[in-house]
Amino acid sequence: MDDYVCEHFGKAESFTIYDTETGEVKVVRNTSEHFGGVGYPPELIKSAGADVVLCSGMGARAIAMFRRFGIKVYMGASGTVRDAIEQFLAGKLVEADEAMGCSHHHH
Repeated sequence: MDDYVCEHFGKAESFTIYDTETGEVKVVRNTSEHFGGVGYPPELIKSAGADVVLCSGMGARAIAMFRRFGIKVYMGASGTVRDAIEQFLAGKLVEADEAMGCSHHHH
């Protein structure tokens, strides 16, 4: 919860899954193709059971993949994971669509 939100979503070393109902925290290591593995971060996060993703920024393709999975993406998060959750719960993050995604590799 005290890890910082990575500015490049796909290259984050791990993803923190937080259940807003139970307070349960689970950390999922990023084993996607960005790190020599297989698959894409949205697939890893879907497998972990998330229905919302909080991030600093994200590429349009990843946003589209999350939307296909029925997972909402909220952008503009900053600080720690705990900060991002507080920003989300306070309504300070913006729900993303593909048009808002970064079209380059420096998000």
